[in-house]
Amino acid sequence: MNDTDLLEELVELARLAGEEIMQIYAKDFAVDYKNDNSPVTDADLAANCVITAGLKRLTPEIPILSEESADISWQERQSWQRYWLVDPIDGTKEFIKKNGEFTVNIALIEHGNPTMGVVYAPALKTCYLAAKSIGAFRECDEARIELKVTRKSKQGKVKVVGSRSHPSPELEDYLAQFDDVEMVPKGSSLKLCLVAEGEADIYPRLGPTSEWDTGAGHAVAEIAGATVTHIDGSPLKYNQKESFLNPYFVVSRLES
Repeated sequence: MNDTDLLEELVELARLAGEEIMQIYAKDFAVDYKNDNSPVTDADLAANCVITAGLKRLTPEIPILSEESADISWQERQSWQRYWLVDPIDGTKEFIKKNGEFTVNIALIEHGNPTMGVVYAPALKTCYLAAKSIGAFRECDEARIELKVTRKSKQGKVKVVGSRSHPSPELEDYLAQFDDVEMVPKGSSLKLCLVAEGEADIYPRLGPTSEWDTGAGHAVAEIAGATVTHIDGSPLKYNQKESFLNPYFVVSRLES
């Protein structure tokens, strides 16, 4: 299957998962908590079933790492050169608050780098999709627009996208380098996508995230032309260590 067809299949899969999510979103639902105290709902589990079953059908040869099925040993994972990275619902806290800012995330990781990704926000009916060989796009109301980041000077007003659920006390120190800052609050992996479409200039994440939170949005932002790096400017990579936690990172369209 070529990249164009595979990307379209991923979009369809994300939409199917979104339908399952929205059926539960419309009702009262129970919230459970995992060992790390992060919330999980029936919608997370239902979407996970849809996505993993679909990926196994599309690419049975490619392993899958999902937030809801992450009990795969490092000994097994470290040999993976190509795998799917899935977060059935990124922004479960936004889902529980019913503010619409949650997403379905599916990314293809190759040699530690995201090369294809879909971020679908079912409540907003907006989809971001990207493949290294094709480009990055935003789809809303059946209109698909290509995303191409234009570089912006650090001088003047800088739009900084931040988390609704995870404000970081270190962020203020980081932002002191800019003369004029406008904060743009947003939940889930939509933060990375805002930089990709030029609605924000920079997203500094100085707080905890896991690899499945960022893989798909990383693909969209980077393929659109933004940079996604550690604080020191080195590339953000995946499946390079036993822990799933990301280091602090920055997504930016600002000139270096």
